[in-house]
Order: sequence, then structure tokens, then C-alpha cells
Amino acid sequence: MSHENATDAAAAAGSYYDSSDVDGFYAAVWGGEDIHIGIYEHEDEAVADASRRTVEKAADKVADALGPGRRVLDMGSGFGGATRYLAGRFGCRVVALNISDSQNRRHRKTNLERGLADLIDVVTGSFTDVPYEDGSFDVVWSQEAFCHSDARAKVLREAERVLRPGGRLVFTDLMAADDASPQALAPAVSRLGVEALATPGFYRKQLAELGFSRVDFDDHSQHLLTHYLRVVEETRRGGPELRAAVSPAYLDSLLENLPLWVDASRNRHLIWGIFHCQR
Repeated sequence: MSHENATDAAAAAGSYYDSSDVDGFYAAVWGGEDIHIGIYEHEDEAVADASRRTVEKAADKVADALGPGRRVLDMGSGFGGATRYLAGRFGCRVVALNISDSQNRRHRKTNLERGLADLIDVVTGSFTDVPYEDGSFDVVWSQEAFCHSDARAKVLREAERVLRPGGRLVFTDLMAADDASPQALAPAVSRLGVEALATPGFYRKQLAELGFSRVDFDDHSQHLLTHYLRVVEETRRGGPELRAAVSPAYLDSLLENLPLWVDASRNRHLIWGIFHCQR
């Protein structure tokens, strides 16, 4: 991946999330807090509740590494639900690195409203070029952000670089199954603005080469189908909040694209779960 292509992918991700349609969709369907894939207790559960459960389970992985005086980097922080959860639960300082100006404005506003602005620094930038020194963080965190990059090996190098010795990396990402055909997933993945998704095998290989002493993966792929069915259901229902937040053309495009993710989940072409690694 050349620097030029990595820059193009970052710009595409920024443009994607700065779109008022995309911003409105995530706020209306996900609830505007945790815009990530959820871990569901039942098939009718609210998307926002399941998404928050993912945050809680990922945070449990690194709970022993967090507390007052500890520092976390969230790579691709979105609306900031996870950063507020981490700061509120552990009292740690969190740097929220995110490329979308519109999401970052929403993030800062909500931090002020929740009384957490003193613990969270919202920084506009790309996770392919993290503006912090080596060994700056105790934990690096990310949720469904790396899938928007075509330079994932570089992103992982940056994550490893800014971790202190013994530091922890915890992330979730939407991945292709190791045996899935990229061509089969291409129509769905095109909405993300990348050529293809990573695979679990890719991440395991890269993390091993970076020298992480431990790499664990909790496979929660069984929740993907429920998640996308719930998202499609909420989008088709299209209540007043959603219709006010997105254009009719964008809503039509979603209703064309989202069923592709349902099919990919049903056909087991997608993998998703929690990676937990120690430097």
C-alpha cells in the first residue's frame, strides 16, 4: 500500500463519515452513541443495547490495565461512546483519534454534556499516522474502524508503536472469512470505499510479526446475522427520526446495500469478534 493510496483511503473514510446522510443514519438507527456491531441476547434487542454490550465485553479484556493515570488511544472513535464509557468507568484519560469533523463535533459536545471533557481529548486525524510518540499509551482501542482502511498493516504498526512495553491492544473489526471469495463480498464492501476486508489470518500474521507476546481472538460471528437483520429492520421501518436525518436517495441506497451484508452473514462469508493482544 503506497502512501498515496493510504491517504486516499483516509480521505474517503473522512468524506464518508462527514456526509450528513451517513451521520444521520448512524445517529438514528444506532442511537448516536456506539456505532458498532452488537452482541445480542435476543433477536429483537435494540441495536444500541447490543452495541453497548460489545463495548463492555471489550473493556473487560483490558480492565486490569486501566484506571486513573492510565492513557488510552481510541483509533477511529466515531461518536465517542466507547471513549466516554472507558473514561467514566475507569477514570483513565482517553485520546479519541478520528478523521470525521462532523463526528468529532458531536463527540466534543456530548463529552461536555456528560462532564467528561477533562478526561477525553478529541483529535482530528488519521490512524495511519498517529501524532503521538512511541510508548505513549497503556491501551490502544478500536471498533470497526480498520475495515475503512486499505493500509491495515500500517495501522497495526502505528498501534504497536504507541503502546508502552506490556501495553494492550483491543479491537473489533468486520472481516472476511479466510476462505471467502473477495469477489463475493465486493458488492457489499464497495460502500466502505475499500478494495476488500481483512481476514482473521491477516491480523494474526501481522500481529505475530509485530512481536505481540499474546494474541487472543474471541469469535462472535454468530451475532452478525442478527445484527444486520436488526439494522435492516430499523432502516425499513424508517421512523420520523430516520426520515428527517437522511435523504430519500440515501435511504434507497441503504435498502439496496444492507441486504448484501445480511446474505454475506448468512453465508458465513464474514467474521467478527474481539482481538486482545499484549505488547
